[in-house]
Amino acid sequence: MSFLTIFTSPKPFTHSPHIDMIQRNTVQAMMKLGPEVDALLIGDEEGMAEASRQLGIRHISNVRRNQYGTPLVSSIFEQARQNSASPFLACINADNLVMPDFVEAVKQVASQEPRFILVGQRWDVDILEPIDFSQGWDERLRQDILKRGVLRTPGCSDFFVFPRDFYADIHPFALGRSGWDNWMIYWARRQGWKVIDVTASVMVGHQNHDYSHLPKNEPPYRLPESQENIRMGGGRRTIFSILDATHRLVNGRIEPIPLSWKRFWRELEIFPLIKLRRFPALAFFLANLSFAILHPKQALGEWRPYLAKVKRRLLGKV
Repeated sequence: MSFLTIFTSPKPFTHSPHIDMIQRNTVQAMMKLGPEVDALLIGDEEGMAEASRQLGIRHISNVRRNQYGTPLVSSIFEQARQNSASPFLACINADNLVMPDFVEAVKQVASQEPRFILVGQRWDVDILEPIDFSQGWDERLRQDILKRGVLRTPGCSDFFVFPRDFYADIHPFALGRSGWDNWMIYWARRQGWKVIDVTASVMVGHQNHDYSHLPKNEPPYRLPESQENIRMGGGRRTIFSILDATHRLVNGRIEPIPLSWKRFWRELEIFPLIKLRRFPALAFFLANLSFAILHPKQALGEWRPYLAKVKRRLLGKV
């Protein structure tokens, strides 16, 4: 039995030569992680079956979709769990590159803590040709990323690692749209799991790409599916980030993230959401109230469309 199953659900391999190339890089990096790691390609996008045969990776094609035809995160996680026996699962985006330090970090955390999820910042880098996966590939890649890459801000996480029985009942989020990755961190905090930031110990490279697979060639933040993801996840207050991690992995040891004034106020803001689990309505009311007190300008911006709608209705009645 493998120690870790790592899975990804790519875009169509036929979309563009560049997307085909970077996704093949991702798959080959997954498969280079050693005998303790099982790798899965999940989905039925065009070209995926052929790519899986060529690369020799196990392919699971039965994935449910929403009304837009977008694969559902819940179905992908379900397939990963059903088609593996590993005690730990890792979901990564199909444009990311993981190296052996990824597996080592999971081992280090698992030896110290039973209830956790791992998150971390990614390194953005332009990869314009297939990676050479001959001996020493990981060190060459690491040096290239350090030389040319840029560490992304902690607004989101492109990977999650967790015990296999976690996230067994996840919302039917649309894959590749905003909001679901933030919900993953929120839900972990709400369940009392340790959210461990491994940025200091793990390098994950993100292969830059365009957004030609999406409407208007733009990032997904304003798409209706992204808004639906946020709604399903509980609204704007559940938009958590790596900054909401509780611990970090440094030199192989899990340690609490030091408290700062900024972190103190953030913890105060999210306290109702993560502690009042038995009273969800009250929790969201108090969370919205604390957000309005701590961020009045942002709160006003969120409420302005609603207030304008109320005003129009009142004027219409007059």
